[in-house]
Formats: sequence, C-alpha cells, structure tokens
Amino acid sequence: MKGNGKILPLRCWGVCLSLIIAMSICSGVAKAEDAIGINDLVKSSDAFFVLIGAVMILAMHGGFAFLEVGSVRRKNQVNALNKIICEWAFSSLVYFLIGYPIARGVSFLAPVNQFTVDNGFQYVKFFLLLGFAACIPAIISGGVAERAKFWPNALAGGVFVGLVYPLIEGLTWGRFNATMSGADGWLASVFGAPFHDFAGSVVVHATGGWLALPAIILLGARLKRYEENAIKVSSIPFLALGSWMLIVGWFGFNVMSAGALKDVSGLVAMNSLMAMVGGTIAALLASKNDAGFVHNGALAGLVAVCAGSDLYHPVTAFVVGAVAGATFVFLFVIETEKWKIDDVLGVWPLHGVCGAWGGIATGIFGSEALGGRGGVSFFSQLIVTIIVAAIALFASTFVYGLLKFTVGIRLSPHDEKRGADLTAHMIEANPEEAL
Repeated sequence: MKGNGKILPLRCWGVCLSLIIAMSICSGVAKAEDAIGINDLVKSSDAFFVLIGAVMILAMHGGFAFLEVGSVRRKNQVNALNKIICEWAFSSLVYFLIGYPIARGVSFLAPVNQFTVDNGFQYVKFFLLLGFAACIPAIISGGVAERAKFWPNALAGGVFVGLVYPLIEGLTWGRFNATMSGADGWLASVFGAPFHDFAGSVVVHATGGWLALPAIILLGARLKRYEENAIKVSSIPFLALGSWMLIVGWFGFNVMSAGALKDVSGLVAMNSLMAMVGGTIAALLASKNDAGFVHNGALAGLVAVCAGSDLYHPVTAFVVGAVAGATFVFLFVIETEKWKIDDVLGVWPLHGVCGAWGGIATGIFGSEALGGRGGVSFFSQLIVTIIVAAIALFASTFVYGLLKFTVGIRLSPHDEKRGADLTAHMIEANPEEAL
C-alpha cells in the first residue's frame, strides 16, 4: 500500500488489520444478537398466539351460559349462569392437579422456574387445553338443565375432567397417543394413516355429547315436559347471543389449535367459516326457518368441522357442516319428541352425533380424491370415534348411576317447580321484578 508515493509503515498495516478484525467481530456479535432477538420474538409470539386462543375459548363459555339461559325457563336462568362459571372454576382446579398430568405428563406443582422459560409457554398451553377440557361439563349442563342438583352434577363434571377426558385426550393428543395418532402406530400400520382430529370434533365434542346422554336418560324428563305447550324457551335473544359468542370464539378454538404462530393456517379459518355457513343454511331449510334450530345449526357445522378443518377443501367443509346442521334438526326432533328423551339443548345430537360425524367425515372428505390434503383413513377415524363414544357412555352411566343411587341427582318435585334459581342460589334472574 502506498501513500503520497511512499510505502505505509508496518504500524499502519497493524492498525488497519485491527480495524478489520474489530469490525468483523462487531458484525458477528450483531448477527448473533439479531438471531437471539428473532428467537425471543418467535417464542413470545407463540405464547401470545396461544394465549389469545385460550382467552377466546374462555369467552366461548359465556356463549354456553347464554345459550342455556335463553333455552330454559326464567326460574332457571341464574342456575344456568352459575353452573357454567363454577364448572370452569372446578375444572381448572381438577385439570391442573389431576387431568393435565394424566394427559400430558406435566405437573405444575414443580418449581415455577421450570415453566417460565420460553415466555411461560407451558402455562398458556395449559390455559388453552383447559378450555377444551372445561367444555365437557359445559356441554353436559345444557342437557341436564332445569332438574339436576347442583353439587352432584358438579361432582360428576369433576370426575370427567379429572379422569375420563384426560384418558381420551392422552390416547389421542397426549402422552399415550402413539398407537392411535402416531405415524408408526397400529392404526397407521394397518389402515395406512393414524387417527386425525385437529381441533376436537371427537376428542372434545363427541366425548361431551356421549357423556351427557346417560345423564339425561337417568334424570328423566322435566315435570310437565310432555304436556302440550307446557314448557317453552325463555329468550330467543339470549339464545342467539350465546350462539354468536360461541361462533366467534370457535375461530380461536380451531385456528389456535395449531399451537404455534408459524403453523397458523388460513385454510382452518376458511373451512370453519364454510362449515358454519353450511350448518346454518341446512338448519334453516330443515326446520322451516325456526330461530332456535338456525342458531344451533351454525354450531353443529362448527362441531363437525373441527376434526378435519386443516384438511378439507372449503367446498367439502360446507358439505360437512350442512350434513351436521340437518342432522341436528332431525335428530333433536326424534330424540325429544319420539323417544321422549328430554335433552333441553339437544347436546347429544349437537355435540355427540355431529362430533362423531366430524370424526368420520375427516376420513372421507379429507382424502385427496375429494379435494382434501390426504393422510387420513376412514377406518382409523371410524374405530377411534366408536371407542371414544363407548368410553364416554360407560363412564357416564357408571358415575351418574352411582350418584343417583347414593346422593341423588335430581331436584325434588317441589324444588323443580319452584325453580333451581331460588332452590340452589336463593335469588331470581330479575329480583327487582319480584318486589
């Protein structure tokens, strides 16, 4: 190197080399810091993504409450509201202490520092999965409304959230899922693909619906239920409000089931929308424009689409939802009028049957031949759906049967006539009107 026609002294060479090395080191440090910063952003984004989903599912439970409030008589509205929030509280404790460790093999009784890494992702994951678990007693609540005792029903819900649901969750989504949902499991090896349930048609909804059926039968029909025009819903506006709260929250239920921001799928959102629309239109036509059926038809479509929402073509998602909406209308009428099973909100056809349909439909419409993404088996879907329904039926019959013949599960005729609001909570829905 020359300067003004002279060779630079060796000292200048050393300074230049030092500057180059320093710049390289600073550049490397900056890149490392950028990498760390991006990694931290990914972790915090995932935690926030899952947290938003958990909060949306929490809001859905307000939907469960108002759907029931609008479907029962005024003397049982406070009971409906209290049941849902108390069942969430009971579920939180039971799932925290017993259910989650069974299903996922994780106990939060360990030192807190174990779970504060990755922005506390394990905590928000629990919150999200708690929302699924707490759906079980919320679903059952709508079927046994207006005549079930508060505490025995709460005890049954605790057993289901602490033991029965975690068993099903563990076998399908959790720590024991290798056989049913694993790529190398028995179902995959025999039928070519494992069981697939992206957001809970079978794991959550079918479980809740089939758990509810024995409870409804063991309780028996409400007093005067089958006298002509003896019992009517109290509020279509509240019923519709509950439906809308559930519909909006369902996009958290389905989309945030991805579990990480990088895995979010617009297809899941689109298919959820199309299934909801299909269920609404089918219920509208099948019921000849009955408002109660229309709002529940939308929910039927969403129940059914959960399992295959990440696989369907939007057109087939519409079909799956439409079948569910029509099925709910026809089965609710048959169940309550022909079979005389007094399922107040129709939770067995809505969640039990439409959830099972969603699981089976995934094995049909999720295939590449029908425009889906593939990787599913009809027989794997059918077998696991039947197993889940059988477990739920057995567990509910045992638990509610034991409670019925020990402490009793139904209000006395006097208390039922008086209403669960005054009997269990000592206040009416509109106290000022009673003055």
